[in-house]
Amino acid sequence: MKREINIAVDGIELPGTLVLPKGARGIVVFAHGSGSSRFSPRNTFVAKVLQDGGVGTLLIDLLTRKEDEVYETRFDIELLTERLGRVVAWTLEEGVTKGLAVGLFGASTGAAAALNLGAKLGERVAPLVSRGGRPDMAMESLPRIVSPTLLIVGGNDFGVIELNEKAYAALACEKKLEIIPGATHLFEEPGALEEVARLAADWFIRYFSLARVAPT
Repeated sequence: MKREINIAVDGIELPGTLVLPKGARGIVVFAHGSGSSRFSPRNTFVAKVLQDGGVGTLLIDLLTRKEDEVYETRFDIELLTERLGRVVAWTLEEGVTKGLAVGLFGASTGAAAALNLGAKLGERVAPLVSRGGRPDMAMESLPRIVSPTLLIVGGNDFGVIELNEKAYAALACEKKLEIIPGATHLFEEPGALEEVARLAADWFIRYFSLARVAPT
């Protein structure tokens, strides 16, 4: 099943694309990075790999076009976290997705929002994955995360590697840090994005199979 959706939040509508393979055990909500959108070719590529593995996906814009034009708003992690929380609440309550375990996949600043929300929701979200993330923007939240968390970073993404290493040390949950050799921030090198998708799919499928859906 594939359909375009709109989630009403504070008088605005957030557009998204929901894909739900038959028999899906869980669904992954994507939070893209600043300056990107739900049409991000990197996130859509990862989403397709997840779908092929029987995992549902929801790619959604957390800001309106007008909001996204404001540089400061793109980096308002508190706002992005609140919006992402509303999207997850919709996912937990919507008829077609209710009863599914929910995971989060965040890229760049979207990863900070995903990690923040993971800390707030506890067991109500299952696995978390950060791709080229800025976990330093959610550092205070990291020790409170209980969901299995995977950090993926490129081996040539200098500066961001160190931020992810610090974040990894701060996490007290089940965790893993994967550094993809030769990859830069956008994983544009041959085979790099494929490796991101493989690692993410393995992580989500593994922990969705163990997840207990928490009451809403």
